[in-house]
Amino acid sequence: MEGEENGEFPSRWDLQYGNVEIAQFEGENVIMFMSGSSCIIPYLKNPEQDYLPDIFTIEFDVYYDIEPHSAKYFVALYDKKNQKGTGQSLQNIQLFPGGIKYKGSDNLISGGDGLWYNKKNPFWRHISIGFNVRSLKVYYDDVRMLNIPHIGYNPTGLSISIINTTPVNFYMKNIRIAEGGQKLYDKFLQDGKIVSNGIRFDIGKATLRPESMGVLNGIYKLLSDHPEVNFSIEGHTDNVGDLDFNQKLSEERAKSVMTQLVSMGINAGRLTSKGFGESNPIHTNDTPEGKAANRRVEFVKSN
Repeated sequence: MEGEENGEFPSRWDLQYGNVEIAQFEGENVIMFMSGSSCIIPYLKNPEQDYLPDIFTIEFDVYYDIEPHSAKYFVALYDKKNQKGTGQSLQNIQLFPGGIKYKGSDNLISGGDGLWYNKKNPFWRHISIGFNVRSLKVYYDDVRMLNIPHIGYNPTGLSISIINTTPVNFYMKNIRIAEGGQKLYDKFLQDGKIVSNGIRFDIGKATLRPESMGVLNGIYKLLSDHPEVNFSIEGHTDNVGDLDFNQKLSEERAKSVMTQLVSMGINAGRLTSKGFGESNPIHTNDTPEGKAANRRVEFVKSN
């Protein structure tokens, strides 16, 4: 959403109903759901077709405002505007601040960092929805909240909606739909490194943002489960700004990630950190999407 104008409708999405626009929040662009009920779906060339593969992952960050945290988000695995849902595909995954309700399984699960009504301040959650041929899993940050071995239907698309009946804010960001559901360790064995765009920092700083913890918890678990693995943590930036500033920023951000993992219990001797600034782009810096891809942290195998 970087580069999009405040007050405009997000360019990569279509509207089923309601009122949605790009807003500036905490220094970055987010999707803001306005008052009332709203629903968005991906903007695609042939949206009436099944555009979700047999194995996929959907990830995004959602914002929960102050008490009483009555906000909840609804995710349906079909396109409500362009596809006709039948049977269980009409059921929503309801995302409460501290739990999930999925009507097909009659489950309301609370966990993670505590019951939602104990939260006193606004907060972000990283949501990950994974589907593998027939099984469905949903994670809050790094906590598995829902595990259904067989959902009984084929997901064909995506609809995200809210019902806003109280004066709270609904924000989403970092939305990603990806084919596959490869585990971190398998990815590491295959590529010799893990590339993450999900570790977020304050703009122009090395301060980790709360929504980074989903990725960092995954890295922590990998390191805990595999004591033979050591990482070089490497920071990268886009080409916006001064060359020397970007170099220093990438070094500080990599060090912040290392410091966080050490504070979680990883032996500092297993980690090193370095920064490359804007010198090693993996995409063009001519588009907002390319710049976003270049702003990354890599966990590279080391001896």
